[in-house]
Amino acid sequence: MMTGVSTPIAILGAGSFGTCFALLCGREHDVTIWARDSELAEDINRKRKNPRYLSDVQIPASVRATTDLAEALQDRELVICAVPSQFVRDVMTRARPHLADASILVSTVKGIESGTCMLMDEVFRDVLDAAHHPRLSFLSGPSFAREVADGQPTAVTIACRDETFAVSVQASLSSPEFRCYTCSDVVGVELGGALKNVIAIAVGICDGLGFGLNARAAVMTRGLREITRLGVAMGADPTTFLGLAGTGDLWLTCTGDLSRNRRVGLALARGESLADIVSGMSEVAEGIGTTQAACELGRRHGVELPIAAMVGEVIQGKITPGEGARRLMARQLRSENE
Repeated sequence: MMTGVSTPIAILGAGSFGTCFALLCGREHDVTIWARDSELAEDINRKRKNPRYLSDVQIPASVRATTDLAEALQDRELVICAVPSQFVRDVMTRARPHLADASILVSTVKGIESGTCMLMDEVFRDVLDAAHHPRLSFLSGPSFAREVADGQPTAVTIACRDETFAVSVQASLSSPEFRCYTCSDVVGVELGGALKNVIAIAVGICDGLGFGLNARAAVMTRGLREITRLGVAMGADPTTFLGLAGTGDLWLTCTGDLSRNRRVGLALARGESLADIVSGMSEVAEGIGTTQAACELGRRHGVELPIAAMVGEVIQGKITPGEGARRLMARQLRSENE
């Protein structure tokens, strides 16, 4: 539970997840939230609302918005990164000179960097000083921003190689409505959070094609198998994928109406172009960029990812959603444990 001791917290990113964490943390802590847009920051400070994301909720007076990274990070003990995965490298490179030496960093980002195929842990380590590396932690689990903002019961996992720091984050963020668990499997927690978005696109395609609940359950279950195979090949603990950052987040993102990635799959099944889908979204659907990175990681580690490969070909326009589904069903028969 929250300790009752106020912690200076910085949140980088004023999208829906950054905003919901500002609400969560602002109930007890002193919070600065960094936004790219000066008008948005001004609205948060003046109107106590974010006009673009979760616009109906009141932001506590303990939350102050700024477009200045140095100001946002000054004397902050806990720094939460909540920007899309493709912006993490740029934002954290610019943040590096302003981070306090003793800051604990928390990533809520569920994606893989395009081009490099790096997990966010690898990106952070690539751009931040070595002194910060032991303090990197990664939050994942079934947590729609809308429900966190509304105070709905939510449980997540915080992973850090030094679990002492995960426990510190757990104490700062946990509340009666937001329960945090800890673990040390950074790779498993990161992969579970990123790859479930790819499977959610596949489930959206399945649902959009009208294939029924049997097919949905099959895609989710075989998708979990893909995630686990790749995770084990990359050094993750297979039991992580049976927890909140694995099955918990997977089930939520594949079935919840608030899931952006599931909506992408539904739109693809309706025949909409990817360009039109993306242009019509106010936030990033991480699964779009993660799909190709996941397939590349599979090739590097010699792991077959047929569902991710199908999603990739549909996204690229190489096959139709219907053809992708037929290919999956026509694959060579094999043992379930392969």
